[in-house]
Amino acid sequence: MSEAADPRIHRPHVARNRAPILDVLRRVLPGRGLVLEVASGSGEHVAYFAEHLPALVWQPSDPDPEALASIAAYRAAAGAPNLLAPVLLDVSAPRWPVERADAVICNNMIHISPWSASEGLMASAARTLPAGGILYLYGPYKIDGRHTAPSNAAFDRTLQAQNAAWGIRDLADVAALAERQGLTLTGTVAMPANNLSVIFRRG
Repeated sequence: MSEAADPRIHRPHVARNRAPILDVLRRVLPGRGLVLEVASGSGEHVAYFAEHLPALVWQPSDPDPEALASIAAYRAAAGAPNLLAPVLLDVSAPRWPVERADAVICNNMIHISPWSASEGLMASAARTLPAGGILYLYGPYKIDGRHTAPSNAAFDRTLQAQNAAWGIRDLADVAALAERQGLTLTGTVAMPANNLSVIFRRG
């Protein structure tokens, strides 16, 4: 009888960006509380963050069954008591399975999803966060309608060839969408590989 295949998904970019992301999270997240990660993907990020920020409780989530299996496997390997079992969460659903969180983070989702996913993220994050709560986003963005690097422009073309509803968003459009839900852009941090950390605070 053969052994079951390892369900863990490996994303090479995680090893490159997790430490710079962690540096920003250390500065912007609360000292204690529950952090909901939306679209956790493979689960590599959240396992790393839980290990390095042990005073916070981490709740991973994803809509994809394969991703949920990968997250659960990374959680089992990490053995971190502050890393909760993943939950099925569709960002566009009118209600999320996690109703309150002290912070919400979302890495590399906005450009690989339709705009309706961003609308759902902002609306539900505003309901989930307390006053002063942080929404943290990471990924590539256009600034004033322009890509920040030729590599981002090429990536954007690749994304839209895969799905016409995908693509790198303009930061001003994302900020305006957030503002309509009472989430104010408080800062951005330039990251490796022409990405941005984008921080919103609920009023």
